[in-house]
Amino acid sequence: MRKTWMFPAFAALAVSCANPEPPVADEKPAESQKPNIIFIMTDDHAYQAISAYNDKLIETPNIDKLAHQGMLFQRGFVTNSICAPSRAVALTGKFSHVNGLKDNLDTFDSTQVTFPKLLQKEGYKTAVIGKWHLKTQPTGFDYWKVLPDQGQYYHPEFRTKNGMVKEQGYVTDVVTDISMQWLDSVRQGNQPFLLMYQHKAPHREWWPNLPDIEEFTSREFPEPATLFDDYKGRGRAAKETEMTIHTHMALSSDNKIHPDIVNKLGYKSFMNWYQRIHLEQYNRLSAEEKAQWDKYYGPINEDFEKLAPQGKELTKWKYQRYMQDYLGTIRSVDDNVGRLMAYLDSTGLAENTIVVYTSDQGFYLGEHGWFDKRFMYEESFRTPLIVRWPGKIKAGTVDDHLVQNLDFAPTFLDAAGIQVPEDMQGRSLLPVFAEKADDWRDALYYHYYEYPGFHMVKRHYGVRTDRYKLIHFYYDIDEWELYDLEKDPQEMQNQYDNPEYADVQEKLHLRLKELREQYHDNDSVTTAMLHADIERAKRKSIYSK
Repeated sequence: MRKTWMFPAFAALAVSCANPEPPVADEKPAESQKPNIIFIMTDDHAYQAISAYNDKLIETPNIDKLAHQGMLFQRGFVTNSICAPSRAVALTGKFSHVNGLKDNLDTFDSTQVTFPKLLQKEGYKTAVIGKWHLKTQPTGFDYWKVLPDQGQYYHPEFRTKNGMVKEQGYVTDVVTDISMQWLDSVRQGNQPFLLMYQHKAPHREWWPNLPDIEEFTSREFPEPATLFDDYKGRGRAAKETEMTIHTHMALSSDNKIHPDIVNKLGYKSFMNWYQRIHLEQYNRLSAEEKAQWDKYYGPINEDFEKLAPQGKELTKWKYQRYMQDYLGTIRSVDDNVGRLMAYLDSTGLAENTIVVYTSDQGFYLGEHGWFDKRFMYEESFRTPLIVRWPGKIKAGTVDDHLVQNLDFAPTFLDAAGIQVPEDMQGRSLLPVFAEKADDWRDALYYHYYEYPGFHMVKRHYGVRTDRYKLIHFYYDIDEWELYDLEKDPQEMQNQYDNPEYADVQEKLHLRLKELREQYHDNDSVTTAMLHADIERAKRKSIYSK
């Protein structure tokens, strides 16, 4: 299941990274031997936008270097492809229906057991810096400085134990600065540490750091083969979602076209408040920053006004603008990952530190004509995952096991020699790291809940095996979809009720039933959660139906 890949520039490094046996689970490491942990989580970073996975869009040399020095997971997935629930799963090692946070409207129960609390109890210094998005105050951390809700790209405010503070600068730089300051404060001690280093980028509305704008605004990117997908091979869920680049991507805040031009040309503005977001973001800039911004976006606005694209040409134009800004925010992420890794090297921390790079889920970069996430289709279900652990993970390896964000909590506890609570539903990845994962899972379970709501992706759950995927969409519909990922990797043709797949369909239904029982999810649980959401909607007038 695992293979080694090396580039010449990293051959010497790979030779130096031996792969001795990891400590057995019941041997508790001495305090000084317990590994430090740096958990890097970005927001909406598609695996397609990391050059270790795909070099067609952007070069990410610093993230790639982590992969060359450690393990790159080709099949890392999430349990629920949306921001806050994904973070709650990572913290608790439990599915959304168990940890209680199933969508972005829920509030995280901060009294429950999380892996930072258990590490802290066993002597770890702990911190979370950057995006939190769980509404409640972080617990289990000696230090925390987190963005309110989604946070801002420019001159961001932070929640702290002492109230709100505002920092000057670009958010990705600022989060890194604060993280390195905290590391400086703890690295001289004898205690191991956990740093949850969590970026806002590349979350919508994709406002790049000013020095990074020029690199991408002059480039043209290859269009995905399914940019103009007509959804004929799928059911209502794909057809009725509201996250198409053509219709639902906002020309103002998303594509950086001034609201006056949008209105002048008569374009239908999807949700007027996105125009306000554009102006609010722009007004956060200083006069000097506005001048830099206008240098690049002024000509883009002028060209758009002259072109006034319509139909497919509008989709093509918006796709290019989307890629230019989305990738621009990733450039800063990669640069700052490089800064932090250089800090670890210069301070001698690198050798005893586990570094994990991941995202809270995947993201659509024009595939199926979409942006955003939520679906169990591969682009949003799958997430990037890279782990470096010198001496424990052989450098330059690629792994194909089916792993999930559910596995982070038990992995970190196991690495620290701490007993993993029995009610955690994930599995430690230490056997995978050591090439001893002979008895690994053969299928993954997924469940998405936030409907009706933003982007209108219908509620669904399903199972994915090595080759096949079965999805059940429910609530206002009752539809099943089955995909053969070997023959149809882009998931264009639903094979459900195709006689040729009758045996596969039957086996997938059985495996799905087994997984729902294993993870304590069933129709009764689903119905109860649905009724609770309906009552919440009535109280808060959140949904229109």
